[in-house]
Amino acid sequence: MACSSCATKSADGTPRGCKNNGTCGTDSCNKLTVFDWLSNMAVPNGQQIFDCVEVRFKNGRKDFYRNHENLTLSIGDVIATEAATGHDIGTVTLTGELVKVQMKKKNADPNGEVLKIYRKASQKDIDIWQEVRNREEPMKVRARELAINLNLEMKISDIEFQGDGSKATFYYTANDRVDFRQLIKDFAKEFSTRIEMKQVGFRQEAARLGGIGSCGRELCCSTWLTDFRSVNTAAARYQQLSLNPQKLAGQCGKLKCCLNYELDTYLDALQDFPSMETKLYTEKGDANCQKIDIFKKLMWFAYPNNPAHWYVLSVEQVKEIIDFNKKDIIISTIEDYADENLIEKSENFQNAVGQDSITRFDQPKKKNKTTKKKKIVGKNATAKPTSTTNSEKQRFNKNERPERTERTERPERIKKEPKLEQTPNNKPTNEVGDPEARAKKNKPRPNNKNKNNNNPNKQNITKEKQDPANRQNQNIKNKPKSNNKQSPDKNNVTKE
Repeated sequence: MACSSCATKSADGTPRGCKNNGTCGTDSCNKLTVFDWLSNMAVPNGQQIFDCVEVRFKNGRKDFYRNHENLTLSIGDVIATEAATGHDIGTVTLTGELVKVQMKKKNADPNGEVLKIYRKASQKDIDIWQEVRNREEPMKVRARELAINLNLEMKISDIEFQGDGSKATFYYTANDRVDFRQLIKDFAKEFSTRIEMKQVGFRQEAARLGGIGSCGRELCCSTWLTDFRSVNTAAARYQQLSLNPQKLAGQCGKLKCCLNYELDTYLDALQDFPSMETKLYTEKGDANCQKIDIFKKLMWFAYPNNPAHWYVLSVEQVKEIIDFNKKDIIISTIEDYADENLIEKSENFQNAVGQDSITRFDQPKKKNKTTKKKKIVGKNATAKPTSTTNSEKQRFNKNERPERTERTERPERIKKEPKLEQTPNNKPTNEVGDPEARAKKNKPRPNNKNKNNNNPNKQNITKEKQDPANRQNQNIKNKPKSNNKQSPDKNNVTKE
């Protein structure tokens, strides 16, 4: 049977994928589990099976109960057990001789007084148990609100109902002693049940709630670690770790328990190293130890007058220099012993697969600046040249440049008339000052839509526009003597 809040259970309450063999949706089935490696072994003849079983309740809370009724129990059965008042509902997690080992580990007397098992839980017992478990989460939210209203410096981390719903246990954490007498009265009035307050430590709180550590795995205290040993910063110093509290602290806010796992191995390796306070006496000065590498057995030394420049030495070389100093022999410099080849160069891995860079989206793509198309000024432009980019322009050699299109002759532009120069008689010397010439100049031009520069008549018209007097004489000469049909160009001339 899975836990009551298992997300893998089916409609009838039986687990679908968990079966107490793995991990369910809430990670409650594998908290502090013990592998029964004696389950396939038969009991020797003439020896009875140990009559105590291990029962797990909410969030890894476990206790031992005696099977007086000689019930056939197996791992995963839901049973009703004895409680101070009423009964409680739990799940069997271990049976047989391993229960005796666990009781000795937790300082419990296997032959002493142990609470008894009433029966296997009925369907009615399971329904009541699941109903009160569903009330725990909204009660926790309301309980925190009541504690905040009373200005109590405490954190309610979890609520656990008894199996029959007659009592609720509130687990809280606090730094100092808290007077919660008024709080218990408010809880009893709000929830209408018996209230029990139980203070736990920060590590016990993390073990009950569970979570994921910085290593990516479930917390050790919620899966297998049962004894909490003291951890201090000396363990981090021996392992050459930076004393950064954000990296050394776990979810409970205390130093990580895993700092003690490899401490003995580091202490054994450091026995072959000289002390960090060792000084090497040379003619150049005293050299102090700056850093050590336990795995490669290297030590770095530097002079006090040049602390930025470090010299790497092996442990054997350092011991040799120390022996010389004990014999009152001072070496010249430690540069004679230093060897930069002791440090292995890290391999520079290349992108052989051709994967994209992770920072390819950090900077926006630069737009290619294309040259603007130059507009050809003139009425005789026949075609627009295609625009080419700078890279394409560089491809063309001098001999491979495209041939330019031949330009037709442009019409002569009207030259700007010079400014008037006053003569001694105050008469303008140019026809700009003449009112007749000014009127001819301001006369509207004809709307000639024919823009073909190859038309000889148009060239004549442009020449006539330059000199108004010649234009009148030309009109008289070109006046037709008969009523023959004229070309449209000539009609435009006569109209002008």
